[in-house]
Amino acid sequence: MAKPAVILVGADKGGVGKTTVSRALLDYFLAHNISTRAFDTEAPKGTLNRFHPDLARIVDITSTAGQMTIFDTLSGEDAQVTVIDIRAGLLSTTLRSLRDIGFLDAAKKDQITFMVFHVLGPSIASLDEIAETSATLGDAGYFLVKNFINNTTFFDWDPATYDAYFRKLKDAQELTIPKLNEMACEQVELSSSSYVSFVANKAPDGQPANYSFVLRGYVRHWLGNVWAEFDRVKLIDLVASERQKKSAKSA
Repeated sequence: MAKPAVILVGADKGGVGKTTVSRALLDYFLAHNISTRAFDTEAPKGTLNRFHPDLARIVDITSTAGQMTIFDTLSGEDAQVTVIDIRAGLLSTTLRSLRDIGFLDAAKKDQITFMVFHVLGPSIASLDEIAETSATLGDAGYFLVKNFINNTTFFDWDPATYDAYFRKLKDAQELTIPKLNEMACEQVELSSSSYVSFVANKAPDGQPANYSFVLRGYVRHWLGNVWAEFDRVKLIDLVASERQKKSAKSA
C-alpha cells in the first residue's frame, strides 16, 4: 500500500465554504476509485457528515482522543486518502497540534503525503492567515482556494499587497471554485445529497429522486469545472499509488 495521504481543508475564518471544498474532494476521489475516508470536526453535530454519512466521522480534533482517532489509524485503514474538514477558526491550532505530535516531521520525512487546502476569506485578514499558516507547514503541499460558489466578490485585493504576500510562499498553488447557480446551490444543500448523487438524481438513501433536470445540469457543469481544477494540479498523482493511478485513469 502507498503511504497515506492527509488533506486538511480549513481556514481561520468561518463562512468561507470549507465543507463545499471537502465535499467536492470526496466526490472527486470516489469517482476516480481512490479509497477515501473523512473526518468532520464540526463536533458534535457535523456538516460534512450530513452529505457523506458513510464516509465522514464526527470528531473533536481539539481533544487528544479525537486526534488519536484520526492519526493513529492512518496506516491501519484501507483508505488511501484522509480528508479532514477543519472547524472554523481551528486551522492554525490544528497545525500547531500536528507539529507537537510529530506529524509534520513524519510528512517532512516523506512517510506521509500531507496537503492543506486553505480556503480564503473575504478580507485582508485572509492574507495574514496565509503568512501564519505557511510558516507552520514546512514542506507540505499548500493550496490557496478561492471559493466563488456563492458569487463572492471579495478577492479584489490591491494587486501589490496580494503579490507581496504570495512572493513569500514556496510552491503554493491557487485553486478556484467557480460560482454555482444560486437555485442549484440551494437545492443541492436541501437535498442533503453528495454532489454526484444529486447529479445522478439519487436521494441520500440511494433511491431514485425527483430533482430538477435543469438544476442537476448546473451542478454537473459546476462540478466538472471544480474537478478540472483538481486535475490541473495533478491531485491524483499526489495522493495515489501507481495501481490507483491506473484505476483512476480507467474510471
